[in-house]
Amino acid sequence: MRRLAAGTLLPVDTALAVALVVLLLAATAVAAGFRLSRDASHSRAREIVTAGVRAPVQLGVVALVVGWAVRDIRALFGFLLLMSAVATRTAGRRVTANRTWWWAAVPICVPVAPVVTGLVLAGLLPVPGIAVVPVCGILIGGALTATVLAGRRALDELDQRHGEVEAGLALGLLERDARLEVARPAASDALLPALDQTRTVGLVTLPGAFVGMLLAGASPVLAGAVQVFVLIALLAVETLSVALTVELVARRRLHR
Repeated sequence: MRRLAAGTLLPVDTALAVALVVLLLAATAVAAGFRLSRDASHSRAREIVTAGVRAPVQLGVVALVVGWAVRDIRALFGFLLLMSAVATRTAGRRVTANRTWWWAAVPICVPVAPVVTGLVLAGLLPVPGIAVVPVCGILIGGALTATVLAGRRALDELDQRHGEVEAGLALGLLERDARLEVARPAASDALLPALDQTRTVGLVTLPGAFVGMLLAGASPVLAGAVQVFVLIALLAVETLSVALTVELVARRRLHR
């Protein structure tokens, strides 16, 4: 089974390297040609190049670190803290671009911590263990995405509909409530990617956890059960992330 799984994976050779370079250049060219950025500049194209170059370097380093971290509880917690810190910095800067970025730690860490703690206490996630890192990475990544989408949509809506906020204040609403009425509907769209992924799993998409377990030799039933757990856990985490992000925006903790 291991030989079969290895044979079905992408070969790590010159052809793969060339394909990656071509795809990265294509994405960069499209972003630059169509000026796919907020200010119609080439900034998004530069971000694509930077992200494409950083990804293999970071994955190479992580591959070395994970093998050590899963055997040492202190190293494991240190690595998880690093993941959370990077996610907070990334989401916060993407949403606010100012000193309030650190508030993004709330919608990223608060939803993930109880889910992971519950799994550990229930014995479903052994610590230390190899499963801790990917599970936490998936959940933190989902919280990051939800926070960025909710925060940006909420702040954009408040900028465009500032007059409605003022009208709510004139009618006697508290500032938090007036801002919440405007920001909440737009921010709720941040849940659409997770909802669509869950609705279409198996019909449109075959997620990585499912395919990875099949390639590793797990039964389809076990692979499906793990993938369903990942999707439902992501829904729970991202829903709470969106709710907390909207609340922080309404209270002006996250602002531009």
